[in-house]
Amino acid sequence: VQLQASGGGLVQAGGYLRLSCEASGFTFSNYVMGWFRQAPGKEREFVATINLNGVITRHADSVKGRFTISRDNGKNTVYLQMNSLKPEDTAVYFCAAARAITIVTRTSDYAYWGQGTQVTVSS
Repeated sequence: VQLQASGGGLVQAGGYLRLSCEASGFTFSNYVMGWFRQAPGKEREFVATINLNGVITRHADSVKGRFTISRDNGKNTVYLQMNSLKPEDTAVYFCAAARAITIVTRTSDYAYWGQGTQVTVSS
């Protein structure tokens, strides 16, 4: 099982980034996917989740209206479009997969995790 996240980087406040996470080693379409983030000295927190067919999504209040999660089951990939970035969005972003039938938001719900990609937003 592998989750390979990419797309992080350094961006100015107000800018945008698109994270991608390519999955392999399991049946991607059978897994709920999520994005989490962890800033230095803080606990890992939920960012967004998407159900099996991509119809149902949920975003954390802190990113609602700015971030959008999506998935392409044909490409075994989940995305996180991040617009209007703020310095407080600076963190390592992780993608994760949960064997669930609907969206889930707790870290304990997710069985597989990627290695993380750094997002840094300068003011």
